[in-house]
Amino acid sequence: MSSEQAGKIHSTLFGEGAIRHGFFTRKGGISNGIYASLNGGVGSRDEKDDVVENRRRIAEFFNIDAGRLLTPYQIHSPEVVVAKDPWADGERPRADAIVTTNPDIAISISTADCTPVLFADAKAGVIGAAHAGWRGALDGVLEATVAAMTRLGANPGNIQAAIGPTISQKSYEVGPEFKARFVEDDPKFASFFSEGPTGRAHFDLPGFVAHRLIATGIQGIDNLLRCTYDEKELFFSYRRSTHLGEPDYGRQLSVIALTA
Repeated sequence: MSSEQAGKIHSTLFGEGAIRHGFFTRKGGISNGIYASLNGGVGSRDEKDDVVENRRRIAEFFNIDAGRLLTPYQIHSPEVVVAKDPWADGERPRADAIVTTNPDIAISISTADCTPVLFADAKAGVIGAAHAGWRGALDGVLEATVAAMTRLGANPGNIQAAIGPTISQKSYEVGPEFKARFVEDDPKFASFFSEGPTGRAHFDLPGFVAHRLIATGIQGIDNLLRCTYDEKELFFSYRRSTHLGEPDYGRQLSVIALTA
């Protein structure tokens, strides 16, 4: 389940106390045009100063300097990085998940249809954030994140995970070669595809992400069931921007931090 505040959505799974988090929407920033308004994507072609200010506003929710809001250079991989201290923007590690035990930083993932997943073992003081597009989810980024958290002292049975805004199945039409790749990996994955109105397959990305999370032994999973493609007033969407013929797209941030 989720609750909404100005500019961000919360999972009720994490409750109050040791964990601070937010699935930020596109509202509350200063960017204009197709990037309006809270574009946190440093990889977009938005005005750099606008993105810097947007990220500063997001960091302000966590009472930290913008330089302590960390996002990796995402490459659709199963790679996980352990964040011990802040890194410079030009030194962002190439990875698709971050884990940490440091309460003086906030870790984040940028998305625009792919699935953001925030993780926390509040008892052990270990958190994680993963970017799970179809490729990363299939290649094991979620399992790798849980494993990295476990190496830092987390217990999978105590880890809770919230699946943030992502593209829904009805909006995610794919070709036959896409489905074949999943079924080749495991025939049971065919259950995550349904036939759409045009006869082409539609992929259930958030359902697949939840399936992979359950297999790790995590006990608490919250799927917010918010669609980035459909909810255009709240979320950026790569696929929607492509269908509209727009030259680029913004990214929303999903952020988690430990309470100092």
